[in-house]
Amino acid sequence: MRVLVVEDDGPVASGIIDGLAMAAFESLHVETGQAALSAMTSFAPDLVLLDLGLPDMDGSEVCRSIRSSSQIAIIVVSARDDEIDRVVALEMGADDYVVKPFGMRELIARIRAVSRRTAASAAAGAGADAGPATGVDGSGGRTERVLGSLVIDTRTQRVSLAGTEVYFTPTEFDLLVYLSRDAGAVHRRADILHDVWETTWHGTTKTLDAHVAAIRKKLGNPGWIESVRGVGFRFGVPE
Repeated sequence: MRVLVVEDDGPVASGIIDGLAMAAFESLHVETGQAALSAMTSFAPDLVLLDLGLPDMDGSEVCRSIRSSSQIAIIVVSARDDEIDRVVALEMGADDYVVKPFGMRELIARIRAVSRRTAASAAAGAGADAGPATGVDGSGGRTERVLGSLVIDTRTQRVSLAGTEVYFTPTEFDLLVYLSRDAGAVHRRADILHDVWETTWHGTTKTLDAHVAAIRKKLGNPGWIESVRGVGFRFGVPE
């Protein structure tokens, strides 16, 4: 895997690059947003690790620019810990958000998990072009999940709300599918992180909160995902 590291802090970048090398990933380090955009063509990475505090432009703008022309996996790596920063980054198209300081093993696990989701999303899109009609899988089974005005197609990985298609990143889509498959049930935070992020989580769960906030905003009503204090989240159809 080729990883583009966009980070203006030299020691942090050095640690990341060393960790990527230990995991047998090829990497390229750049320090500015413009250099990152140029490297999208010259280096052709499979995944981008993107800091938000860059010297020439905000990382969220870099994320939006990359996402406008590519579905490459993007993980924001930032010291900004506010929910608004997480939500903005996710809305700009980031697939995940890691807060500094972080463990390298955690970051490698995030990279692999996001890469699997992105690959699955690309495969689903390719299957949609060559496969049977939307909403029916190869065996004739239904793949559409209809919840009020919300329609989730797990084969094409498309979501529509009141007839209008809504874009979700691969991680947001997986989280939406996970929560909606048993509407009304309460899902524990630890279970969500284990099943969606594919990791055993011992630290903060703010990444999960940021993804839920981003989904709520895209669906236009927080009632779709209810917070259950001290436990997790419940998916439901708002009145």
